[in-house]
Amino acid sequence: MNIFYNFSEFVNDELAALKLEGVLPKNLDTSNVSVDPPRDTAHGDIACNAAMVLAKPSGSKPRQLAELLAERLKKHPAVEEVVVAGPGFLNFRLNIEFWHAHLRTVILAGDSYGNSRIGKGEQVNVEYISANPTGPLHVGHARGAVFGDVLASLLEKAGYLVTREYYINDAGAQVDELARSLYWRYCELSGKVVGEMPGGLYPGDYLISVAKQLMDRDGDCWNNLPESEWLSVFRGYAVDSMMKKIRDDLSNIGINQSTFISERALVESGMVQRVVDILDDKNLVYNGVLEPPKGKKTADWEERPQTLFKYSQFGDDVDRPLKKADGTWTYFASDLAYHLDKNKRGFTNLINIWGADHGGYVKRVSAGIEALTDGKANLDVKLCQLVRLLEDGETAKMSKRAGNFVTLSELVNSVGKDVVRFIMLTRKNDAQLDFDLVKVLEQSRDNPIFYVQYAHARSYSVIRMANEIFPESDFSIESLKSINLELLKNKDEIALIKIIALWPRIIESAAESHEPHRLAFYLCELAAAFHSLWSKAKSDASLRFVIDDDLSLTQTRIALVLGMRTVVASGLEVMGITPLEELRA
Repeated sequence: MNIFYNFSEFVNDELAALKLEGVLPKNLDTSNVSVDPPRDTAHGDIACNAAMVLAKPSGSKPRQLAELLAERLKKHPAVEEVVVAGPGFLNFRLNIEFWHAHLRTVILAGDSYGNSRIGKGEQVNVEYISANPTGPLHVGHARGAVFGDVLASLLEKAGYLVTREYYINDAGAQVDELARSLYWRYCELSGKVVGEMPGGLYPGDYLISVAKQLMDRDGDCWNNLPESEWLSVFRGYAVDSMMKKIRDDLSNIGINQSTFISERALVESGMVQRVVDILDDKNLVYNGVLEPPKGKKTADWEERPQTLFKYSQFGDDVDRPLKKADGTWTYFASDLAYHLDKNKRGFTNLINIWGADHGGYVKRVSAGIEALTDGKANLDVKLCQLVRLLEDGETAKMSKRAGNFVTLSELVNSVGKDVVRFIMLTRKNDAQLDFDLVKVLEQSRDNPIFYVQYAHARSYSVIRMANEIFPESDFSIESLKSINLELLKNKDEIALIKIIALWPRIIESAAESHEPHRLAFYLCELAAAFHSLWSKAKSDASLRFVIDDDLSLTQTRIALVLGMRTVVASGLEVMGITPLEELRA
């Protein structure tokens, strides 16, 4: 369905023929030849760089080679003309019959239009969110959550076999502090403590209900006992309660991950020790003392012997500790154990979605994975920048009952899951995003989700109008599969088909680059083209989708509308958003 892939095959066939004829060297590498949409649609429908990349290695002049290729490529039945531009770029213009045929392909394919097999069933592990289970998810988590979930769906549509995973950081000092915070709330309920919670604990009200549930279950039996007796119980209960809350919050935004991996379970299984053993066998581990970096002490630096990973062999200027002097594992060691576990489960294609504050950690983990798997596992980390929450341009003043942050559930309850999901993809992941609680609910062309949903809803409005004018006719997709599409001649109609035809390539390119924001950008472009055609019909009655006295033309134009709707619905569904049939103020 990807027309650029199809024409790429055609170009490569012609290049192979030129090799057989002796015009081009038989061993000429053509892997850098690309067939893409032109930067400026005024130049044509398809652009090819073959002459530019092959001229020098083949001993030819770029424009001379381009003109030779142009003559051969013109023989394709869909090609109207091939123009040599500049020093040797090839620009194809396709005939109108091709676009009519492609629209029919869209209608016949229906929901499957855009499905791809480029993934070839390869397993991909997408790990996202993985927030510490110390409290509810907040607005900052929303962006990575949506990005990861839509990326997983995008990869599935492109033919990959995807596992959606959450890594539970339940083995570090932060969960012990969570347990102590819960114990304090528990004692507060029984009247044992009063006043302000001590510093260093988690102050959010969300632990009050958890403490009450524990009190209802166990009574006050934990009062007056030493920490050694209650810590593990409260830690387990707190983590389980927080993870239940996190799962509920994710479900409310349409996210249901299939796999949850516990850091504590990995540590207790001996996987961290296994990491050290593997690295030791490769002579990448030693006991030593680190110097303070640049004369400053950091949180993971100790002036005592530690178990160190030879990170300096992977491009850094300092080695990194795996085990602290007190015998406990570092976060780095646990993270390597987690990624080794992924690899042992059969994954070599790993994608992690992290917050921007983890940027300095990427190379360290990547080096560890390279060492552990001998380079057989590939890690791609996507960093999500901050979300700034606004209210009509001003800093938002939502409630913060969870502590000092706005929760994900508050955001979803305020604007709805579909709005959250779409807006989180309106910027590339490494750019800061402003989320305005007022503007995202406006019914205007400046609100991208409204503009896209409005295009989908308008398609239903067109069908209702057609049914009123032609009550005896059938305007379903099934009935329109075999109609004559030659009546679509207006340049704006053909332009809309051309944008529809980009959808399979958008899926493949976004999947290969791990950039789901491309879906939102594309849907906005498609919606704009449809709305533009609708607006022109207001001043030119001949362009209307429903022509009162012309059933054939009406059917043809509704086929175009249904083609647009098919793609919009497909895009929204990949984004986890429900396409709307009607919009109400």
